Order: sequence, then C-alpha cells, then structure tokens
Amino acid sequence: MKTAWCANTQIFSLRVRCNDAAADRGRLMTKVTGEFFELNQLEQEGKQARKSYLEFLRIPAMSAGLYTLPAGGLDPQKPHQQDELYYIVRGLARIQVGSEDRAVTAGSVVFVAAKVEHRFHDIQEEVSALVFFAPAETK
Repeated sequence: MKTAWCANTQIFSLRVRCNDAAADRGRLMTKVTGEFFELNQLEQEGKQARKSYLEFLRIPAMSAGLYTLPAGGLDPQKPHQQDELYYIVRGLARIQVGSEDRAVTAGSVVFVAAKVEHRFHDIQEEVSALVFFAPAETK
C-alpha cells in the first residue's frame, strides 16, 4: 500500500493512519494513507483566513487548493513551475491561457501547462475553483 505525506492541519481528516512525524516548512507532517475534505468547510476556512487561495493538500507528487475570486475582482497570479488543473465549482468568468481565451462556469475543467501565462478575468460571478498542481506547487 502506498502512503503519502499530508499536512496534519485539516480538521476533517478521516481514516488516517499516523506513523512517524516530520517537519516541513514549519508545519508538523504526519504520514497518512488518505484524507477526506468537505468543500463547504474549505470555503469557510478560506473566507475566515481572508485568502484567495487555500492549500488543503500537499504531497510530493501534487498539491491541491481552493481558489476563490470575487465578482469584478482581479486575478494576480503569475505562471507556475508546475502543470495545473482547474475544476470550476461555481461562478462565471473568462480565463486566458496563453493566447486562448474562454468562458468558464460550474463544471468547466481547464489544464494549464507549467510556465504558461494564464489568468481569470471578466469575473461576473464569484469563482470558486479546485486547483491541482503536479508535482506539488513551489512557493
């Protein structure tokens, strides 16, 4: 059975098998076999922290977070060193990836290759997107 290192900061982890602990970026890490997340809890945590991006999972092969942009807001992100995948949970906006520009709404999935310029714009309704980086995003 494969195991992975995940941040032990989630309040909604289930069926976790704890082994040795290790320090990573000042956060206690615990070896786990799986984690479960609830979108509404992630959204609440992001709003309470007043963050547009809330990372909720980090293992060497990937990281995942919830990205939220308000209606009329600006997307300040710059190209990342990793490939990424967006799953739009809710909202209405446009996204530019390289020279291509498309509308996105709930259910849209967008792949962005590493180092490619991209950003959301013309955000008509608050956008909430699950974001997956592979390998894990570098900061």
